[in-house]
Amino acid sequence: MKWEEKNNQLEKEFTFNNFVEAVDFVNRVKEPAEAMQHHPDIFIHSYKKVKITLTTHSEGHVTLKDHELAGKIDELA
Repeated sequence: MKWEEKNNQLEKEFTFNNFVEAVDFVNRVKEPAEAMQHHPDIFIHSYKKVKITLTTHSEGHVTLKDHELAGKIDELA
């Protein structure tokens, strides 16, 4: 699945084999997010799915920074 842009946000859902893998993925996302000082909304649901939403709150829409972090997150999955 590719990142979708809707409602001034980028979003993507990732599916893992189990809850532990989903949580491990979320923990790996924190490093690039913190390094960029750009923090996504992260929702773990259905025990093994992770939905990530990116937007640049100060701009009120998706920016290059969101696309850059999306690419870094894809490398972790």
